[in-house]
Amino acid sequence: MARLPRFVLPGYPQHVIQRGNNRQRILFEEDDYWFIWEKLKAATEKFQCSIHAYVLMPNHFHLLLTPHQDNGIGKLMQYVGRYYVQYFNARYERTGTLWEGRYRATLLDPKDYLLPVSLYIESNAVRAGLVEHPADYGWSSHGANALGEDDPLTTPHAEYNRLGRSMKARREHYARLAETPVGEPLLGRIRDSTNKAWVLGDDAFCTRIATALNRRPQPRPRGGDRRSAAYRRRAAAAAAMQ
Repeated sequence: MARLPRFVLPGYPQHVIQRGNNRQRILFEEDDYWFIWEKLKAATEKFQCSIHAYVLMPNHFHLLLTPHQDNGIGKLMQYVGRYYVQYFNARYERTGTLWEGRYRATLLDPKDYLLPVSLYIESNAVRAGLVEHPADYGWSSHGANALGEDDPLTTPHAEYNRLGRSMKARREHYARLAETPVGEPLLGRIRDSTNKAWVLGDDAFCTRIATALNRRPQPRPRGGDRRSAAYRRRAAAAAAMQ
């Protein structure tokens, strides 16, 4: 069965994950991290995307980014993936695939999910047991968003800017938010939406996306729509066979 195109609307942020094949390591040395960071920076400029949060992990990476053109994210990921595979295979004298298939992505409602997803991304190294606090991990946007460190890869989103009137106030507010881990129910919803490529938002937001793209933004409720004639016919047929 043909794969459906991803949900993409210019101006709406997405959470994107790309993993190494079979969860294998894709980043070993500091040069590897710098290479992929630099390619991401070049790609944001080339394909008109803004990255609001990111983390580069040993075997995968997360991005929270907004495309400003229809195919911006797809081209960015293709550009970064192609150049990094060439670099990685030459550096480590290997051949073959590096990535675990297509990247995973979810379009999300920035009003409710921009900040939680940003915090989820930047705390990835903590959940993996690599560090005790997001500030201890150098290869993420936490330094820029919470500490005011210079990071040309990171562009603040409007929802982040609403945290305070000044950059100092915004950073301090964001740093306080980072002290509380993202709860398990929300973690599950973020992961599920990203891995299954469904829209992350409430019913009103999903309705807007469905209207804009003429596609169902979330899976049908389990058991079918009990109000539909088709569901009632199936239920009646099943009862008659019992």
